Amino acid sequence: MSKLTKNQKLANSKIEAGKAYTLKEASELVKEITTTKFDASVDIDVRLGVDPRKANQMVRGVVSLPHGTGKQVRVLVLCTPDVETQAKEAGADYVGLDEYIDKIKGGWTDVDVIITQPAIMGKIGALGRILGPRGLMPNPKSGTVTIDVAKAVQEVKQGKIDFKVDKAGIIHTSIGKVSFTAEQISGNAKEFIQTLIKLKPTAAKGTYIKSIYLSSTMSPGLSIDPKSIDEN
Repeated sequence: MSKLTKNQKLANSKIEAGKAYTLKEASELVKEITTTKFDASVDIDVRLGVDPRKANQMVRGVVSLPHGTGKQVRVLVLCTPDVETQAKEAGADYVGLDEYIDKIKGGWTDVDVIITQPAIMGKIGALGRILGPRGLMPNPKSGTVTIDVAKAVQEVKQGKIDFKVDKAGIIHTSIGKVSFTAEQISGNAKEFIQTLIKLKPTAAKGTYIKSIYLSSTMSPGLSIDPKSIDEN
C-alpha cells in the first residue's frame, strides 16, 4: 500500500471520521482539503435506492447548474446548412454535417457534447458504436436532439449537464470547480440533488437517496447528510 503524502495526511486530518456533513459544511471543507496545483473539478456521487436493470427504475435527466460547470465545453452541432449560422452565433465550436460524420467514422471524438436535429438522426445512427461508449450520442431526453439547436448550444455552454444512473445505482457528475465559492458549490449541488428527487421513479421503494458524497479531483470523499439539502 502506498504511503500518504504530507498533503494527503493534512487533508485527512481535517475530516471527522464517520461524520455526515451538512451540504454547507462539505462545500466549504472540500475547498480546504484540495491540494492540487490545478483548478480541480468538484464531483458529486449519489447512490440511489433503485434497480437500474429495470426500465421503470432508470433515472436519467438534465439539469442547468445555476453557477455553470466551470469547464470549457466543446460543442459540435450536426445540422442542415440553413441553421449553421445560428449554431455558430450561439457559441458552437464545430458546425457542419457530412464532413464531421466522416471525421467521427475515422475516430475523431474530440468534443464534449454533440447536438443535432431530429431530421439528421438517420445519418447519425451509424455512429452509435463510436459515440455511444463515449457518452456522446445525441438523445432527445438530454435535449441534444432538438429543432432549436441554438438554444441547446446556449444551455450547454451556460452549465446544462445530463446524467444517468450506472449499473450500481450511482450517479456521478461534476458540478463545478474548487475555485468556485462554497456558496456556488452548494448551490449547484442542491440544484442537482433536487432534480434527482423530482425524477424519483414511482416503482422505487424504500429510501431513494441512500448516500451523497462530495469530493474534488484526488481529494477524499465527504459524506453529506441528505436531510441538509433543504437547509439554507
